Amino acid sequence: MRSITTRTGDDGTTGLLFGQRVAKDHPQIEAVGTLDELNAALGAAKAQLGASERHGRIRQQVTEIQRELITLMGEVACAEEDLTRYAGSKFAKLTPAAVSALDEAIATLEAQGLRFDGWATPGANALAAAFDVARATGRRAERRLCALSSYGRKLRPELSQYVNRLADLLWLWAREAEQ
Repeated sequence: MRSITTRTGDDGTTGLLFGQRVAKDHPQIEAVGTLDELNAALGAAKAQLGASERHGRIRQQVTEIQRELITLMGEVACAEEDLTRYAGSKFAKLTPAAVSALDEAIATLEAQGLRFDGWATPGANALAAAFDVARATGRRAERRLCALSSYGRKLRPELSQYVNRLADLLWLWAREAEQ
């Protein structure tokens, strides 16, 4: 069995998807790391879900979103010069349909007539707080993705659209959990 400890990062570098080494504080690594934090925050929210049918559906949606975040992280972790190789690879790709699914989930929640006035004050209960932590992490991930263009890393629009919609959905799930 291989060890998780490779020692290749002891010099302050880490590997991108196809092996290129970059500094651990490289903007792509910051973006991938923040997406990983978002994935973990979603796991914490998922752990707060109860046994109701509604929570079961949300649990399924969160699990699918976590899979899609892993897909998104893979693409972000690819060097600009390896994008053609990535496009032709067997790796899953985030699709416009994934963005549409988030739009549909948002529309469904908005149609329920959730009540909210002004800025949210997180912490009404553990589930709402967990979704708010995930939302705030999602907004940071969105900022990290947007910043990549300043460093020469162009992203497909679906990637930032996905994270933007996800943060909106998490905000709504937090408001729903408060009620």
